Amino acid sequence: MKIGVVGLPNVGKSSLFNAITEAGAESANYPFCTIEPNIGIVDVPDDRLLVLGKMYNTQKITPASIEFVDIAGLVAGASKGEGLGNKFLSHIREVDAIVHVVRCFDNENIIHVSGSINPKRDIETIEMELALADLEQVTKFLEKNSKLVKQTGDKSLLTSINMLSRIKDVLEVGGQARSLDYSEDEKKLLKNFSLLTAKPVIYVANIAEQDIGKDDNGYVKQVREIAEKEKAKIVVLCAKIEEEIVGLDKEDRELFKEELGISKSGLEQLVTTSYDLLGLMSYLTAGEKEVRAWTITKGTKAPQAAGKIHTDFEKGFIKAEIVSYNDLVEAGSFLKARENGKVRMEGKEYVIQDGDVVLFRFNN
Repeated sequence: MKIGVVGLPNVGKSSLFNAITEAGAESANYPFCTIEPNIGIVDVPDDRLLVLGKMYNTQKITPASIEFVDIAGLVAGASKGEGLGNKFLSHIREVDAIVHVVRCFDNENIIHVSGSINPKRDIETIEMELALADLEQVTKFLEKNSKLVKQTGDKSLLTSINMLSRIKDVLEVGGQARSLDYSEDEKKLLKNFSLLTAKPVIYVANIAEQDIGKDDNGYVKQVREIAEKEKAKIVVLCAKIEEEIVGLDKEDRELFKEELGISKSGLEQLVTTSYDLLGLMSYLTAGEKEVRAWTITKGTKAPQAAGKIHTDFEKGFIKAEIVSYNDLVEAGSFLKARENGKVRMEGKEYVIQDGDVVLFRFNN
């Protein structure tokens, strides 16, 4: 799964990306520092893996992961090609969700592309550009599908046309496609169009170091109001501090967080929020060779979950031996959990639950 990190120039995107991936993406005090997108794979925090690792004395621990893509700063006019906008927008079309970084701090030494700090205006600038780009695309799709209906009489296209017409009405007033309600059939159709404004969003309110642990400042309140209105997620963090945190070893990292009065870093919150936003969860496999978290969408049945390990597992699926993580830890071993009646044999219709520890049985 890919998450695109977007925002205006100089809002702290590259600093945040450095912290997320420890990749050292170039960060500088001028627009368009990032041209080609930087890409980083990020582990999803999961303490369960460490517990199982000790239980099984495992050789290797492999957490679930998400791919983050740092996309260059957009500006007003991006939909018309301003600031290399067309190229940047094409990068956003390729991601599954968007992390929208919004500047919520004052610093006269860091230039704002619009000359002042105004989160509401900044969010509207980005959203307008995404809406304009989508409007152009939706208009083309509508024209094409309408012609096909006239030429072929194919009424199956009418669902698509009706949906796109509703989206066009919203986009024309600067709205976002994700604000509409869709039927299950429409949701499947929507994926084919890769609309920028249909992608789920997490707003990251980037605050100053001195605001950590305090009540929301006026800037954050603006972002929170917009997120609540859109039913979007919001994470409040200081990208500069997050960058410092990841540069420390594990022990110093925990001490630093303690000094700041936080239990979870902003990045840990961001990664877990991103995972949840995409409707993802993890099931676990455990043994001496490896303890691993496997990423699946919520509602996945056992055979399809097995297919994440290997396609042969799905094709030859027979049964799955399953114990919940909590029951396994309480028992102390898989054998003891089985003796306690906590290990279940489940078939093809079983829906995997978050934290299930699974052993698949299959035919070669």
